[in-house]
Amino acid sequence: MKHNFMMLDYASIAAVAAIVREGTFERGAASLGITPSAISQRVRGLEERLGAILIVRGQPCEPTELGRTLCAHLDRVRLLEHDLAPSLGRGAAEADARMTLRIAVNADSLSTWFPAAIAAFDPGSGITLELTLDDEARTADRLRANEVLAAVTDDPEPVQGCKTIALGALQYVACATPAFVDRYFNDGVNAEALTRAPHMRFDRHDTMQARWTREAHGVDLTSPIHWVPSTHGMLDFILAGVGWGMNPMQLVADHLSSGRLVELEPALRLDVKLYWTVARLHAATLRRLTTAIREAATSDLQ
Repeated sequence: MKHNFMMLDYASIAAVAAIVREGTFERGAASLGITPSAISQRVRGLEERLGAILIVRGQPCEPTELGRTLCAHLDRVRLLEHDLAPSLGRGAAEADARMTLRIAVNADSLSTWFPAAIAAFDPGSGITLELTLDDEARTADRLRANEVLAAVTDDPEPVQGCKTIALGALQYVACATPAFVDRYFNDGVNAEALTRAPHMRFDRHDTMQARWTREAHGVDLTSPIHWVPSTHGMLDFILAGVGWGMNPMQLVADHLSSGRLVELEPALRLDVKLYWTVARLHAATLRRLTTAIREAATSDLQ
């Protein structure tokens, strides 16, 4: 089906984006300061002109592929307009005050070096951030799906319309408390002990502990699992002696120095290479953000 993009009006696309962002027509309308009836008319009119459904009604409402593409297009237009606002006077700057920059980032970066990058970027009052949390192996897929404008990822594969920049590596160490080691590894860290010692796992996509076990001892990890979907939560559980797990060195360096934690195998650390993949858009905001990301990575990553 052919879509006549020349007939688009941005008020209607903004209505679609508001509903997708807020999850319902009612909350989307409230965010725009219009009535639910008005926002429904805008969406219905745009769908009729395009001859395609843009929103799957539900709880929450979800965009179709075309709806998501239009929302991504609106994000790019708003980002470019944000650069123009200072030149267009106070009214334009105020109208642009709600620019949102959507970024996908993995939990361990969010808990270590990424906040310093954002602080250096200093988005100010004119830009807000919407961070999408996902495994580093999946954040690039958020870009491919037009859900975000940039991503911290471990995927070096090119993304259409984007550029990819190597950042460095986040180093991981296998840690546990001395008491946990005495209990489960009193005869040393070996394949048999690793089948009994409980370990931590962030979610179904987290393979760090299994990868470490294979590289350290050539066996599959089959011991009991504690599922803790939080970087700091995993560390708290490990400090409490509940299990062992892989942690970013930045988070555990002080605990290792103090003796609160010990490495299971000090000679074996794992590096996860990270990349910054960002839309090829001539926007000053994205350039500033990319500079801040690269400088923080140079300072904090391997």
